[in-house]
Amino acid sequence: MNFGFGILRGLMVTMGHFIGTFVEDFKWIGKRYYTPEGVAHRSSKNASGIFTVQYPEEKLPVPEEFRFIPFLLYEEGPDGEQQDRCTSCGICAKVCPPQCIWIVRTEDPDTGRPVPEPVEFYIDIDICMNCGYCAEYCPFDAIKMDHQYELASYDRHSAHIYNKEKLSMSVDYYAQIRPTNYRREEDIRIAKEEEKAAKAAARAAAKE
Repeated sequence: MNFGFGILRGLMVTMGHFIGTFVEDFKWIGKRYYTPEGVAHRSSKNASGIFTVQYPEEKLPVPEEFRFIPFLLYEEGPDGEQQDRCTSCGICAKVCPPQCIWIVRTEDPDTGRPVPEPVEFYIDIDICMNCGYCAEYCPFDAIKMDHQYELASYDRHSAHIYNKEKLSMSVDYYAQIRPTNYRREEDIRIAKEEEKAAKAAARAAAKE
């Protein structure tokens, strides 16, 4: 008695999506395809009709906590110069599970002692497993995880081994891709600076 009913029910689901696609197209005339709003709607739980995203012309919005290749943060000094947060301490290279990070430290030419700044910083992005350990363990908040995932190329050695220049991104870029994390970290930093200033003022007042 029930032979073939399962197939019919499946076909009805397909037919419902087919008809729903045209209904949604009329509702979203000119806005359902190739627009950020249309892509976001089709990828939401409330969408009906066709769900297909036409990559690469259309791309799904990347969540803020999405992580891919690490990058190095730098801040702009008073004269516009680039000030790296990285001190070349090497903790990131030690905790990296696939060992894809290597650092060349700066040395004082007179004393030969290390200077807290990297001459070079390399990451082999083909080996990197995007775990985020380097960013998590960095004591200076110098490493963050990027959102850029379209990294395919035909030349592995020239395109997939990132040097310091290619890895360096400004704090403004970090604030743009991870605004929530940036605000939280800035609040913590400001609170620490205010606490430090209050302690310094208290010591100065005690001396008087």
